[in-house]
Formats: sequence, structure tokens, C-alpha cells
Amino acid sequence: MAEKNINEECTHDCGSCSADCSSREGNLNMYEELAPGSTVKKIIGVVSGKGGVGKSIVTSLMAVMFSRKGYRTAILDADITGPSIPKAFGIKENVRGTEDGMIPVKTHGGIDVMSVNLLLESDTDPVLWRGPILAGTVKQFYSNVIWDNVDYMFVDMPPGTGDVPLTVFQSLPLDGIIVVTSPQELVSMIVEKAIKMARLMNIPILGVIENMSYFECPDCKKKYYPFGKSKLDEVANQYGVDILARLPIDPESARACDEGKIESIINESAAAAADKLEEKLK
Repeated sequence: MAEKNINEECTHDCGSCSADCSSREGNLNMYEELAPGSTVKKIIGVVSGKGGVGKSIVTSLMAVMFSRKGYRTAILDADITGPSIPKAFGIKENVRGTEDGMIPVKTHGGIDVMSVNLLLESDTDPVLWRGPILAGTVKQFYSNVIWDNVDYMFVDMPPGTGDVPLTVFQSLPLDGIIVVTSPQELVSMIVEKAIKMARLMNIPILGVIENMSYFECPDCKKKYYPFGKSKLDEVANQYGVDILARLPIDPESARACDEGKIESIINESAAAAADKLEEKLK
């Protein structure tokens, strides 16, 4: 009955629909092609149901941890209207263009980054674009950029389940997604939306990372839970997804991000999450 209802309302525009129904002509390959000379072996999307949970920080940390393992890593900043990746890495220069495509900016540690802030005259200039232009920009960041022999690309997506996440799910050959959350019960509810969206789009869920999970007293090492007890175990069990890590509230890490020095952060929880993620992607 559900499929019948979907078909009755079908516009036959599969590019704007997430339904996996018989109206599709097989498994349509709508993936964007990389620019000539580009190679990307694995692509991981980083998503959240809402903003403010530290999704961009988790994206950056995963890229840093994989880079420390010796992999060539990259970040495609798909959060076009709220880009924060360049700030975390202290990137000031703009992207260069050639006849073959755009050249991503490298961080101090050698991570390739493409973000709309690297195209603007000032990083505080607002991006006042509508949905179709945002979606088209994300596609161009993938297909018009020279990604040189990248082992792992992390795609920082805007929060929610709107145009841009849908575009990424349909246009990039994702190997899976990481869902970022925080301990509040409301966020746990919204995480379920992100998980259900990924399932509808047949995207593997590699795991969940809970950010701002607790605060550890620097003197007595006792853990405190300012947002209350987490509901993540219940959600993870309900949907059969793995918890990759619970990241603490860390003032030193926050300061490093504000100063553009995220590559200097030593975070054992993030390193452990990267180890689990690496194992899943083998």
C-alpha cells in the first residue's frame, strides 16, 4: 500500500525524490563524475539532525586522525551557508583555479579542503543562495575540484534533511555516513530522523558519535554530565547502529579550533573513533 501511494503522487523526477519505489528505472546512477586526474577512494558523509552539535568539529577531527594514520585525507565542506572548516584549520588563502579545475587549499598538515569560504572575498560575507544553487555548488565542489589521490574524503553536511543532504546522498558515491549528536533527549529524537533518511536512501550508517557527552574535572578526573543522561544507547539499540565514540566537552580543544589549530589537538576518544571507522571501511 505504501508503494502504491508513492506511485500515485510520483512526478517521475527521481532526482528530487528519496523513495525507493518501482517507478525508478533500476538503480539510476546519478553520481557526479570526478574531474580528470582526480581520485577519491572512500567518501564518508558527516550528518546531524540539527545544528549546534559539533558536526564540523567531528568532521575535522576525523580528517585529522586519518591523516595521522598516514592517509591522504580531504574535507568537502558542503555546509555552504554555514562553513566553519577553514576557520578550524586556520586557512586564510583562497582556492586557485586552473584550466583543469579548482585546486583545494591544503592545511598545515596536508589535508585538502574545499569550502565556499575559500572563494569569498571575506569569510564573514553571507551566502544568500536558494536551494538549487546550493545543491549545484556542492556538486561542483566534488566534480570541478582536482582531488589528488585522496584516500578518505569527509563531507561536512549542513544539519537537517533538506536539499543539500539529499543532493549529497544522491550525487556522491558515499561509502557511509557518521551521525553526530549530543546528549539532549530532543537531539536523540532528531537523530532518528537522520538515521531514517539514510535508510530510505540506502546509505550505510557507519556509526554515531556523541559530542559534548560529558565534562571531566581536570583536578579530580570525575565526569559530570551537564546535559543529563544520554539516550544514545536506546537509539543505537533500536536502530542497530554502533556508537563510535562519546567525545567530552574540552575547553582546550575548543580554544584550538577558535585559533585555527585543530590539527594540534590530542583527543583519545576521537582517535579511538577513527580506529573503529577505519576497521569498518576496510
